[in-house]
Amino acid sequence: MDAAPTSPVLADILPRLQDALKTKSFDGSLKFDCGDSGVIVLADGTATATDQATDCTLKMSPDNLVKLLKGKLNPMTALAMGKIRISGNPAVAMKLSDLLKR
Repeated sequence: MDAAPTSPVLADILPRLQDALKTKSFDGSLKFDCGDSGVIVLADGTATATDQATDCTLKMSPDNLVKLLKGKLNPMTALAMGKIRISGNPAVAMKLSDLLKR
């Protein structure tokens, strides 16, 4: 059973990512870790709020996740400013831009 995100912000984002994955592929697995607000995991062609091990993890606040997904937060600048912390394989995170293109 899929867990529900704790944060209403993540609950709003999750179906949008699920829809995007219906028409675009994403190789590898990626976790958006928003601490106590919950996680969103992209893996196996879907998005879920169930925490699991992934190839790459991006730790950030829910607000910064919204900005990142809307293209209002530059990932490189956010990394340099400490707004995003990355662990695991950064090449997987680089593939995220292809998924988010409109």
